[in-house]
Amino acid sequence: MKSWVVMTILVVIYVAYLLLGALVVSNIEGPYETEKRQELREFKAAFLRENTCLNESRLETFLEKVLNANKYGVSLLRNATTDTNWDFASAFFFASTLVTTVGYGYTTPLSDSGKGFCIFFALIGVPFTMLVLTASVQRLMAVFTYAPINYFQLQKGYNRHSVTKVHFVIMLLLMLVFFFLVPSAIFSAIEDSWTYLDAFYFCFISLCTIGLGDYVPGEQYEQKLRSLYKICVTLYLLIGLMAMLLILQTFHKAADLHGLTGLVFIPAEEQLEAEDQEQILNPKSGTSEPSEAPSNKQQLNPSAHTGYSSINR
Repeated sequence: MKSWVVMTILVVIYVAYLLLGALVVSNIEGPYETEKRQELREFKAAFLRENTCLNESRLETFLEKVLNANKYGVSLLRNATTDTNWDFASAFFFASTLVTTVGYGYTTPLSDSGKGFCIFFALIGVPFTMLVLTASVQRLMAVFTYAPINYFQLQKGYNRHSVTKVHFVIMLLLMLVFFFLVPSAIFSAIEDSWTYLDAFYFCFISLCTIGLGDYVPGEQYEQKLRSLYKICVTLYLLIGLMAMLLILQTFHKAADLHGLTGLVFIPAEEQLEAEDQEQILNPKSGTSEPSEAPSNKQQLNPSAHTGYSSINR
């Protein structure tokens, strides 16, 4: 019952957080949108006054086609970045954003066959990418999380709770420096139209797999070494996602050690009790002896294995 009360409070807080976010962004962006819309209307009216031979309905039709094409990354501007959005480097960048669920939406398939292939490619690629990232992070945890914790607890004799706090803060600072601050400086130097805040915003939106698509690297006019740049950004995204997962896993293990996860998640004892009740209500025709059941359940219980929270007990 206690876990359900905590879960209800958590859901209420989450919904309130979403409502607060909607209220704040609406009040910030609403006036700016109104100002831009009025500016465009005045520009359109002035353009029609200066070009009396041009019919307004024809202008509307032309603008509609141009804007629809721009949604797919097709531009008619003189300073358009390239003749095609589907060279190998751009396609490689698109494929990586597709399977990592970043999905900027700046370049999208135009044909029905391309859309169908994207469905099939993502259907296999997304879980495969999650498998690769999870397996990689599991091995990185042994090097960057378990090894330092073991060393300072067992070799130096520090308290495990203090060590995990300091370790997580250091990991967080390293993540901030090497995957946000430094890349932001590089992106703002390469992209002429990006400020440092724009670049930092891009890094955060990308590594959180939000991928709004309002900032996409390598799309400016006469971009030098564009293909190499796109591939480097792809590698940055893949390595950055591993680092983000490493931070999240480290935080989860540290929270588990300090008993924070017990406030939200169902304890292992309650899970085992629920499994026992389910087996009693739905008995399976015997394939194993009753005496073997406790040992088998102990093997399936993650809390029975040595983990992060069992170091130096």
